[in-house]
Amino acid sequence: MLKEKTFYFIFMHLRHSFLLLMGLLCSSLQAQQRTDIPMLPNEAWWGGATALGSAMPFSSLAPFDLSNQNANNQVSGMLISDQGRFIWSDNPFIFSVNNNSIHLDSRYEKVGVKQQGKTLRDAYLGVMRKHFPPDNKLPDGLFFSNPQYNTWIELMYNQNQTDILNYARHIVDNGFPPGILMIDDNWQRYYGNFDFKEERFSNPRAMVDSLHDMGFKVMLWISPFVSADSPEYRALAKEGLLLRDATGNPAIIQWWNGQSACFDLTNPAALDYLEKTLRKMMHDYGIDGFKFDGGDNTFYDRADLRPFVHGARSVDQTKGWAELGCRFDFNEYRACWQMGNRPLVQRLGDKEYSWKAVQQLIPDMISAGLLGYGFACPDMIGGGSFASFLNIDADKFDQELIVRSAQVHTLMPMMQFSVAPWRILSAENLEIVRNMARLHVMKSPYITLCALESARTGEPIVRNLEYEFPHHGYANVKDQFMLGHQLMVAPMTTSGTSRTIILPPGRWRDDQGRVWRGNRVIKQQVPLSRLPYFERIHRQQKEQYIYDLSRLPYFKHVGI
Repeated sequence: MLKEKTFYFIFMHLRHSFLLLMGLLCSSLQAQQRTDIPMLPNEAWWGGATALGSAMPFSSLAPFDLSNQNANNQVSGMLISDQGRFIWSDNPFIFSVNNNSIHLDSRYEKVGVKQQGKTLRDAYLGVMRKHFPPDNKLPDGLFFSNPQYNTWIELMYNQNQTDILNYARHIVDNGFPPGILMIDDNWQRYYGNFDFKEERFSNPRAMVDSLHDMGFKVMLWISPFVSADSPEYRALAKEGLLLRDATGNPAIIQWWNGQSACFDLTNPAALDYLEKTLRKMMHDYGIDGFKFDGGDNTFYDRADLRPFVHGARSVDQTKGWAELGCRFDFNEYRACWQMGNRPLVQRLGDKEYSWKAVQQLIPDMISAGLLGYGFACPDMIGGGSFASFLNIDADKFDQELIVRSAQVHTLMPMMQFSVAPWRILSAENLEIVRNMARLHVMKSPYITLCALESARTGEPIVRNLEYEFPHHGYANVKDQFMLGHQLMVAPMTTSGTSRTIILPPGRWRDDQGRVWRGNRVIKQQVPLSRLPYFERIHRQQKEQYIYDLSRLPYFKHVGI
């Protein structure tokens, strides 16, 4: 029997490898249509992939394939320039930049460039209004008003009721504002099953009730994967809800936690099954929403896959997973394809614990906004790499980096903690970070108005200075940003206590109350406790916060 099983698995492996090889060969023979687009003099280009933000505007770029690359984040077949030109395709393409030209290769069509006005904003508005217009919807207002807390760094794969409650109590006891608490991977019995592990969660409903009593909304990490050789796997396979390969059997997908089957996210019945299952969890346990992980295009870019929708591409699986999240007010995504201006929370991909990673946050957030992903969060404060926070020696640990990372988050649309600041910071630095969380809440009326405006107009919340002040030479500014139309933020993204700040035209009031004339460069002292930001002063300054946000449906949970 053992020999027969061994022979069977060897045979199936060889068969799968042969089918995959033939599929790849056929794919390579498919004609690619090439377009070369020379850049105009002094033209700057953005787009394609959120995670390429720090390389934007592009001067050179190795070939990037939108069908099987996403660099751990959102992608879209879209490029825009500060001279009003744009590129759009409904299909993934390969793009590269060299010799002052953009090169496009598509297996679906010949992709061209179009003109829409003369500025970066003109180009964005032109492509957005045609291809992903706003629908006046947005995620729940608590995402914008209060910090988020994710259990990943502190608990990793040991998610359990006792430690989750302790984490939440420490948040409150240390004076941080409660908000959204996300329980990360490994709370469930196995993938595809949506029951809590009994050995780790003695009473999950009571746990969620306690978290609600402390002022938190509760979200659970989920993925589209299904553990093979499980009751759910067998039932879902029988119902035809799993993605299949060329043999007609459920495909086994390689992902970061191993090998699993996967829901066919192009099958409406699979999405309906998932929605029904998730809503039952909300009913049974009081869960408020879900963190939808694992939608990366790279998992689904296999020639041997046979999705429910004939001819569906890798990115169609990505998009189907994101469409599911639109059915829930509390959601979070990291990987998406062309879901601009949909009511989805987008998070930057996991960053390492380094100054280089801190410097990537602003350009990546700008990039996300220019792809239509305005409702975005700049990863976790300090980065999402848990290994960086194990066995910390307080004398050697760079606490300044954590503080400055928190300050970059503070006046973004959202801020998210994972590593516990009270575990890794001195009392003095903990107080600074706590004040940053409180500042975010204090500024939440303006932040939420920016979110409402973005839902209405489709414009980004986080903006490059070039977007707001065209043709002033600001295209390469990557350590400042505009938050909406009114607020400019200039955090420290390097070690130190001083920096130069570009003041665009106009009059500006800084965080210390001093008024500045714009259209110049200044140098300011920035002690560790300070986050520099500047409010735009208009000749007839109007009251900014004129709405009673509690009356708006998206902000019914916001206590401001």
